Amino acid sequence: MGDTEQEAYHKIHIAPASEPSGCPVDHKFTPFNADYLENPYPQLEGFNQEQPIFYSKKLGYLVLSSYEDIVSVFKNPAVFSSENVQDPVFPVCPEAMETLSVDDYNPVAVMSNRQQPDHTRIRKFTGEGFSNHRMKILEPYIHESCEELLDQMEEKGGPAEFVSAFGHPLPGQVIFRFIGFPEQDYEELTCWTANRLAFTWGNPDDQEQNDIAKNMLKYWRYCKAFVASRNLQPEDDLTSDLLAAHKADPEELSYREVESIIYGLSFAGHEIVSNFISLTLLNVLPDRELWGALCNDVGLIPNALEEVLRCDSPQTSWRRITTQDVIIGGIDIPAGTNIFLSLGAANHQANLFPEPAKFDIYRKNATKHLSFGRGIHFCLGARLARSEGQIAIEALTKRFPNLRLAEEQNFKFSPNITFRGPRNLYVEWS
Repeated sequence: MGDTEQEAYHKIHIAPASEPSGCPVDHKFTPFNADYLENPYPQLEGFNQEQPIFYSKKLGYLVLSSYEDIVSVFKNPAVFSSENVQDPVFPVCPEAMETLSVDDYNPVAVMSNRQQPDHTRIRKFTGEGFSNHRMKILEPYIHESCEELLDQMEEKGGPAEFVSAFGHPLPGQVIFRFIGFPEQDYEELTCWTANRLAFTWGNPDDQEQNDIAKNMLKYWRYCKAFVASRNLQPEDDLTSDLLAAHKADPEELSYREVESIIYGLSFAGHEIVSNFISLTLLNVLPDRELWGALCNDVGLIPNALEEVLRCDSPQTSWRRITTQDVIIGGIDIPAGTNIFLSLGAANHQANLFPEPAKFDIYRKNATKHLSFGRGIHFCLGARLARSEGQIAIEALTKRFPNLRLAEEQNFKFSPNITFRGPRNLYVEWS
């Protein structure tokens, strides 16, 4: 693990959290219910209107669903720490704990779960990696990858399983290219990183947890070896940029932090974008007029993507933990309370987004969603995610203007508390 348990990227020894008193308690709510996984928004809209703050006994988290409360939490990182966002929701089994307790598994918190003042120090360097220059270099590769994947999909014919054919491989290839990983390693890297979502935000059984832990260890070791190779022979990629910053001032960016940034970025830039693209089709294709409008005017795509982020976001929640006693919504919350920020509920708050359940690509304030967060931890990859979504959907409208969902399919979503996206999505064309 990290140099200390507190500095570790994933904390696997987690102290019991505080339970607030004096607030409503819900003994039934859990994001793992079948109805919630299929469509969480009817339940979330109800919370927002009737019970914007309550303690979930099953989850062990204080649930916040008010847009205003969530924004205030995001903007006060000193009181509402993000240190728990990469920690497993439920206890880690002994076998997985043993796997991740080896001496050389030692990534440290660097971005989403690193606190001030270190967060701003590190973000300065990673932010430079997402510069206009590097985004412009990356965009032609995104276009090229889109066309190659669509060629393969078209050649095999429909109906095609979109997630495995396009939705998942595209953002994987893009983030791996951005980092600098060799193309011949992409398949193995995808395998190692595929289920990390379940480890951190799901409730896997012991066997699955241990299998994921073994892949996390393999991937960390790969990242360390890759950073070492770039340290000796730099290329034109993010890893080399970070290493150059480290060499220029090792006190400002440590070598271990460079390794850990590379380790963390692959997931942040992969699963979420995959879900984003797939959810766009899931929301647009059922309405032929909407898909036709995007095909006829690609200028509508950016706002349509923002409406996906608002109406059916690939990220429905995030987490915080209180560092001191605080009052939220008139309720006393003790230090050490885990907080479940329901971004999905906030994005469906009726007084801000009229008819919140309606998917409206013309919605004027769609960009006001909270899916990328707020404050100092605002999603660093938001621009890249939007760019990938724009390029991908535009490529699909041009290649398959009569694209449609295959009939008689049941959509299943990964069981976890935070990230939403269909496991399978069959499409066809004529």
